[in-house]
Amino acid sequence: MNATKILQQGRQPMIRFLGKRTTPSKIDHTPQVHPASPASSLPDSFASYRQKAQQHGPLNQTSKYSTGHIGSSPGSALGPVEAGQGSFFDRSELPKRFQRLAWSEAEIEAIESGGASLRA
Repeated sequence: MNATKILQQGRQPMIRFLGKRTTPSKIDHTPQVHPASPASSLPDSFASYRQKAQQHGPLNQTSKYSTGHIGSSPGSALGPVEAGQGSFFDRSELPKRFQRLAWSEAEIEAIESGGASLRA
């Protein structure tokens, strides 16, 4: 413990701050539009923002399929679900060169033995 006390006494911070710490006298806290925002003005209220907002679909729930309650209608009522051009839902729908390869007997044996069959 004495060695620790000696080490701490000689410690000097490597960062040196210039001047005294001061807080700016005037800070503007008024809401402002983000510089990268596509809109050049802030919304009037949260309700008007929510009418136009999109998250995983419209937030205002004015879709012809929704009744305002989650799960109130079956998924089949939403219509057919099909992948777009160049999109696939399952790996087996991809072209043959991108599909999963079949396991060989040697690979299955190596996995089941924990790799010990490769060294024997």
